[in-house]
Amino acid sequence: MGQRATELKVAVTGGGGFLGRRIVEMLRARGTQVRSISRGSYPELEALDVECRQADLSDKSAVHAALEGVDAVVHVAAKAGVWGKRSDFMSTNLTGTENVLAACSSQGIKRLVYTSSPSVCFDGQDHLNAGNDLPRAQRFLSPYPESKALAEALVLEADSPQLATVALRPHLIFGPRDPHLVPRLLESAAQGRLRRIGDGRNEVSLTHVDNAAWAHVCALRALEPGAACAGQAYFVCNRESVRLWDWINALLGNLGRTPVERRTPLGLARMAGALCEAGWKVLPLKGEPPITRFVALQLARSHSYDLAPLERDLGYRERLDMATATAQLVADLRRRR
Repeated sequence: MGQRATELKVAVTGGGGFLGRRIVEMLRARGTQVRSISRGSYPELEALDVECRQADLSDKSAVHAALEGVDAVVHVAAKAGVWGKRSDFMSTNLTGTENVLAACSSQGIKRLVYTSSPSVCFDGQDHLNAGNDLPRAQRFLSPYPESKALAEALVLEADSPQLATVALRPHLIFGPRDPHLVPRLLESAAQGRLRRIGDGRNEVSLTHVDNAAWAHVCALRALEPGAACAGQAYFVCNRESVRLWDWINALLGNLGRTPVERRTPLGLARMAGALCEAGWKVLPLKGEPPITRFVALQLARSHSYDLAPLERDLGYRERLDMATATAQLVADLRRRR
């Protein structure tokens, strides 16, 4: 057996972000030495006695310098989103991961936990309680999942006796300090732009940020060359999936907002998405299109996942169930409002 997780010096890329910061906090609570690597500065992490370094992941020499002297890496940093230049996603998500892998190899780092995404497997079809045997998609409607799929493949192929690797795929992360998922959902609803796509009965897995972060801590604890999880990818989510539109409307109701009743057939939403994408590319228009084909399919299809492999191989146990996590979310949103 190698070093215990608490004895490792761990670098977390994207340590100042939503998920990265929660991972850093959990590691520090366990007494782990942590180095955060981000493009910005984060005094709140320094207050936790975290060593903070600034680096752009697309800069190979900067990444090598930032990872010098650590025992393990949790690679969370990524460019996320459903719209943007393909080159921007590839530079951060693919080239950045290549640079992290090269630094691990040249510096003898033994463990790499990579934050992937279930979208690497999303092929536009329903996936119900999908397990680890679900293959990565072959075609993509957005550069984000494409770049993450290519990077995930590199990470898992790099698994060896010299560098143990594992990929985690947390799905739709929400919770306190969420800057993305729920705030954008509420903004769209407030502006009257949110519509039910499809029949409204699709089943979706969500992930509270504490559960997502804890899965990364469990991965560090379980990962070493030859471990059951080495070279594998795992879905991460809350055990109980939800009917997406029922959950959204319950959330809106608890916040005193109007539920979403308007519906759009999936075929029409996909057509509208294709037209918007073409318009934004040709004109080009600023900001993001109001709908894309990828978003239409994500809002209409089922995508839920099986936790059994994560629990079996990483010793993971859920920290917040769905009811508790949702109640916490509502309380947090009410406080912030």
